[in-house]
Amino acid sequence: MYEIIMNSLDDTESFALKLANLLEARDTITLEGDLGAGKTTFTKALAKGLGVKRTVNSPTFTIVKQYEGRLPFNHLDVYRLAESDEDLGWDELFYGDAISVVEWAHLIEQDLPQERLGIEIYRIGENHQRRFVLIPRGKRYEALCEELIK
Repeated sequence: MYEIIMNSLDDTESFALKLANLLEARDTITLEGDLGAGKTTFTKALAKGLGVKRTVNSPTFTIVKQYEGRLPFNHLDVYRLAESDEDLGWDELFYGDAISVVEWAHLIEQDLPQERLGIEIYRIGENHQRRFVLIPRGKRYEALCEELIK
């Protein structure tokens, strides 16, 4: 487990851009945090770092939005699936060539790839200060975290 303090939106964007440069096809990032913690803000910056040109916003009502960048990019918000057993083709999403970011990932825990990077985001200040807790699952993500905190 790794912890990073973000003191501003610029810190969050810089971190997301750095992570984007390290990501490869099939990487999965899960995001947890209260409403307004910054999951979508982080995801927008990550998409920017992946070369996505379209406006990225929360896919709350569509569950999944897909974008093109240097690699395909899937943005999932599974909050509305809290009471559902529905399979939305997870294998195609997680095991294709795309990078996937999943907000509220604990709601589909059983469908997620075993190896992934979990990021928990906590508000710790009045403004934009956040605590990011990185939880790597698998050697690839452990190495990725080591590179991120350099």
